[in-house]
Amino acid sequence: MKTLDAKIITETIKDMCIKTNCIMSENIKSTLEDALNAEISPQGCEALECILTNADIAEKGMIPLCQDTGTAVIFAAVGQDLHITGGDLTEAINEGVREGYTDGYLRKSIVDGPFSRKNTGDNTPAVIHYDIVPGSDITITVAPKGQGSENMSAVKMCKPAEGLKGVEEFIVKTVSEAGANPCPPIIVGVGVGGTMDKAAVMAKKALLREVGEHNPDPEIAAVEDELLTRINKLGIGPEGYGGTQTAMAVNMDVYPTHIAALPVAVNINCHISRHMTVTLCGKEQ
Repeated sequence: MKTLDAKIITETIKDMCIKTNCIMSENIKSTLEDALNAEISPQGCEALECILTNADIAEKGMIPLCQDTGTAVIFAAVGQDLHITGGDLTEAINEGVREGYTDGYLRKSIVDGPFSRKNTGDNTPAVIHYDIVPGSDITITVAPKGQGSENMSAVKMCKPAEGLKGVEEFIVKTVSEAGANPCPPIIVGVGVGGTMDKAAVMAKKALLREVGEHNPDPEIAAVEDELLTRINKLGIGPEGYGGTQTAMAVNMDVYPTHIAALPVAVNINCHISRHMTVTLCGKEQ
């Protein structure tokens, strides 16, 4: 049995919350530069130039890339042989979010209930997704999710008879109706199969893929490419100013489902696509 002090998790989460909100990943930055070179709309090019300039200013000053520093979404893959010492894992994660958003001067946007709407003052609680995996490490991904893009996401319980064509139509329709609201060029996460909740989590997790990394199934990868082409023909363009660069990627994951079901979830991410992953290794007692 290996152990890991909860305080290390808290410090790691704190650091990740600050960095991922202030520093655009090299993968996204290079993809946006490619989009700028490919864009034919003058207004779209200007929008992309502003996005890249903003990213440079944010990183140099360690200030947020966007005023909406998002809901702190955490994915934690916990090794089954790892024992957390010195505190509760969930509280350690939330404390890291609390300290990161406070010490990093990040906007606190979480309210204590959907109807009372009183701000919690520290951006907690986080939305945490746990997976139990082999080993004695914990891999943590911090993915702050802005609500402008989250609000444009959708789930549909398609009829099995609708098949792939029906799924594709729903995805394209969701992006079309979102328009400029999610701050394109976007990344489109898609989950198909399982149950309603399984599809939604898959769609959110699919956003964590690097741009250019396809689903390992060649048939699904081909669907991703087809959807990306269709979406970029919608003409929404960067920040909704028109053009060819509406989306940077479509990432689809699938899962077995019931004979009577075809759930589809579409989770849209803005051009910043904030996420960061760190693995912490347990130590021998």
